[in-house]
Amino acid sequence: MNVVGMSEAMIASSEQSINPERERRQKLELNKLQKRLRREVGQAIADFSMIEAGDKVMCCLSGGKDSYALLDILLNLQKSAPVSFELIAVNLDQKQPGFPEEVLPEYLSSMGIEYHIIEKDTYSIVKEKVPEGKTTCGLCSRLRRGILYNFAEEHGVTKIALGHHRDDLLETLFLNMFYGGKLKSMPPVLHSDDGRNTVIRPLAYSREKDIARYAGLREFPIIPCNLCGSQENLQRQVIKDMFQSWDKQHPGRLETMFRAMCNVEPSHLADTNLYDFKEGKRLGGKRQAVQTAEPETATDFGRLDVLNI
Repeated sequence: MNVVGMSEAMIASSEQSINPERERRQKLELNKLQKRLRREVGQAIADFSMIEAGDKVMCCLSGGKDSYALLDILLNLQKSAPVSFELIAVNLDQKQPGFPEEVLPEYLSSMGIEYHIIEKDTYSIVKEKVPEGKTTCGLCSRLRRGILYNFAEEHGVTKIALGHHRDDLLETLFLNMFYGGKLKSMPPVLHSDDGRNTVIRPLAYSREKDIARYAGLREFPIIPCNLCGSQENLQRQVIKDMFQSWDKQHPGRLETMFRAMCNVEPSHLADTNLYDFKEGKRLGGKRQAVQTAEPETATDFGRLDVLNI
């Protein structure tokens, strides 16, 4: 064997010895991430009373990393949850050009979960109504929300689960402050004004980078959004870039910011609808503190990780 052949054989042998170790590390990382996400999702469900006995939960699946991770964790929790609830998956096919229609049905069939594919050509409506160069997200999300809300009501769904995570909630807070002049975000639980629907966000405590890594290790068949995902200079992307810079330069800042969202003191802001500054009292009832400690009973969602189930 010549020198080149010997070198190639040595490289191949080295790769074979390294791969098992790499697989072992990835498996450990996957298990660690799954436990963390299960714990965070379980705690969010417990803290905000997201899921109750007998609920029919509709997990909205877009084909992105967040909704895949949400469905995966909810399916995992369903097996050992302290309450019985039904879970279905729903995807809205918006007829975007090049959308791989077979990916989600094949994936969901392999998971053995009840699923529905809703076909509505909202893509043409958005392209017709939104001028070239303008952001399509606003109209697209309103159309999508209306279709999903109607479907949920028609099919007896009691909770609509969306894949928004902690970073989404923080980004929305800053978007509203910077561009809307309001101090508000996306709540973990949202009751529609007409009382027809309840939206829950079980990933409210979970970091985007953890979800992204988990999705990669689980090898979810990710479908990119060609309608809005490629738009440049989105206001949300500006906020996202700012957060990424902060996370690198000031580790822990985002965690502190999220804790602040859960610990609001109306008397130290300036909203006269929340606080009567003349009388020195809150308006609309006393704020309830968000639970941060572990539940005392082992029947809460937040304890599933402790029980190793």
